[in-house]
Amino acid sequence: MSTATKPAGPAPLSKLVTKLRNNPLLGLIIGSAMAIALVVALVMWATRPPYRVLFSNLSESDGGAIINELDSRGVPYQFAAGGQALLVPSNLVHSLRLQLAEKGLPHAGNVGMELMEHQAFGISQFAEQINYQRGLEGELARSISSLGPVASARVHLALAKDSVFVRDRKPAKASVVLTLEPGRTLGGGQVAAMIHLVSSSVPDLTAEDVTVIDQNGHLLSTPTTQNSGLDSTQLDYVASVESALRQRIEKILGPIVGPHNVQAQVTAQIDFSSHEETAEHFVPNQPPNEAAVRSRQTSLDVDGKGDLAKGIPGALSNTPPGTAPSPVEGTPTEEPKDGATANQQGTDNAQSERMRRDDVINYEVDHQVSHIQHQRGQIKRLTAAVVINYISDDALAGASDNAEAQKPHPLDEAQLAQIDKLVRQAMGYSADRGDDLVVVNRPFITASEETPLPWWQNSDLQHLAIEIGRYLLVGLIILFVYRRLLRPVVKHYLETSAPQTALQAREETEDDTDMGRTDDSEEPDSGDTTYTRASAQRRKATTYEQHLNELRELAQEDPRLVAMIVRGWMNENDPS
Repeated sequence: MSTATKPAGPAPLSKLVTKLRNNPLLGLIIGSAMAIALVVALVMWATRPPYRVLFSNLSESDGGAIINELDSRGVPYQFAAGGQALLVPSNLVHSLRLQLAEKGLPHAGNVGMELMEHQAFGISQFAEQINYQRGLEGELARSISSLGPVASARVHLALAKDSVFVRDRKPAKASVVLTLEPGRTLGGGQVAAMIHLVSSSVPDLTAEDVTVIDQNGHLLSTPTTQNSGLDSTQLDYVASVESALRQRIEKILGPIVGPHNVQAQVTAQIDFSSHEETAEHFVPNQPPNEAAVRSRQTSLDVDGKGDLAKGIPGALSNTPPGTAPSPVEGTPTEEPKDGATANQQGTDNAQSERMRRDDVINYEVDHQVSHIQHQRGQIKRLTAAVVINYISDDALAGASDNAEAQKPHPLDEAQLAQIDKLVRQAMGYSADRGDDLVVVNRPFITASEETPLPWWQNSDLQHLAIEIGRYLLVGLIILFVYRRLLRPVVKHYLETSAPQTALQAREETEDDTDMGRTDDSEEPDSGDTTYTRASAQRRKATTYEQHLNELRELAQEDPRLVAMIVRGWMNENDPS
C-alpha cells in the first residue's frame, strides 16, 4: 500500500501576504493600526518629561519603602547609577520630597540628640555615654552637611575618659569625612570654619586635633604645627600685597600714558616668622650739677683718745680760768690756782679727740628696657618691573592733527626719570630694605581680536536645535509612514474598489435604459416610433462600446484583477 505524500502548504508568511493581496481592506486596517501605534509612541517619546534624581545612595530598606509609596501614588520612576539613584519626573521632585519627608522617608542617616529622648530607665552609664557620643557625632554631621558644597558628612569623635588626675587627662580628637557635590570644592576658609565648628562643639578639643578629608582621600586640613612651606592663608596674603602694589602703579601711570599702555608686576618677599626681643640699656649719669640724687647718707664718728677729767668736782673745778697777764706788760706770771689747772687740762683733752664723717650719695641711673615683638607678615624686600608702551605726543599733550605727533615713539630720559620717581613713591621704595625697580619702555604687540565662535557652535542654539529636531524627527517618521505604507495601501484599495463600483453603475444604467425603453413602447401617443427605437439602439451601442473600452483599459492596467473576476465567474459556473 502506497501512501501519497501531500505537498507542503505555503509558509505562514506567504499565506499572510496572499490574504492581504486578496483582501486589501485588511492590509489597510493593519497598516493604519501600526501607523497609529508608531505615531503615538513617537509623540509620547517627544513629549516625555525629563527625569531628575529624587534620592541617591539609599539603603535597601529606605529604597523599598520609597518605591512602595511611589507605587501607591501612581508616580512613574526609574533607576540610574546601577540602582543607586531613584529618578522621577522633574516637575514632581520637590513636591515628592516634601511629601515623603512628612512620612519620615528616608529615615536612614545620621541620628542626633533624639537618641537621648527615649532611653530605658535602667540604662548603664557606658551605654548612655555611647548614645551621647553618637548623638553629638550626628548633630555635627548634620550641621556640616547643611553647607552648600557638602553632599554628606560623617564625624568620628575620640573622647578620652575623664580623670581627676591632670597627668592622666588626654585631649579629644575628631575626624571628618566629607562627600562633596560633583564639581564642587572647599576653600581654605571653609575648611578652617568647619574645623573650628567641630572644635568648639566638643570639650577639650583643639583645632589642631581635627582632621578633615574628602571622599577621594585628600587631606583638606593642614596641621598648624607644620613648619615647612606656606599655607594657603599666607600665599593669599602675599598675592594680595602684590596685587595692591601693582594696582597702585597702574593707577598712577594710567592717566599719563593710558590704561592700556602700562603693565606692572610686583614681587614681595614677606617675613612670616614670629620673634620677640628684649633690650636693656644703661646711659652714663649726667654732670654733677644735673645729677639726680636717689638717696644720701651721712655718718659722723668721733674718737676721743685724751685722759679723763681730774680734780675734785666742785665750785673750784667749775670756775672759768683766770685772765692771763699780758706778756707785753711784762707782768710776772703767777702760778695758777688749783681750779685753773683743772680747766686747762679739759681743754687739752678736747683738742686730742678725732672726728670721722662719711657721706654716701646714690645717684639715679638712666636704665632703659625695651621689649619688641615683631609681627608676622613684614615686608622684607620688594621688586617691581614696569613696562610702558610707545606712546604718541598727542597722548601726552592732547589731540593733534600732525601725523608725526600721532605716531608712537619711545619716551625720553626725562619722562622715564619722572615715571621712575612716581613708581618709587607709589610702591613705597626703600633702599635700606634692598628694594629694586626696573622701568622699561618697549612697544606692545597688538593682539589680534578673538574670532567669535560660529553660530552653529553656540550652546544655546545647539540645545534649541536638539529640541526642534526631536519634533522634526517625529514629523518625518510620520510622513515616511504615510508615503511608504498608508498611501500605497489606500491607493491600492481605491483602485481595487473602482471597477466594482463602475460595474454596479453600468448595471444600474442599463436597468434604467431598459425601463425607459419599456415606458416608451407603452406610450401610444408618442412621436415617430421608428425614430425612437433607432435612438435607443444607438444609445445602447454607444454605452456598450464605452463599457467595452473601459474594461479593456482596466484589463491593461490591472490584468490580475480581470483574472480574478474571470476566475470567480468560472467558479460560479462550476457545478461542483
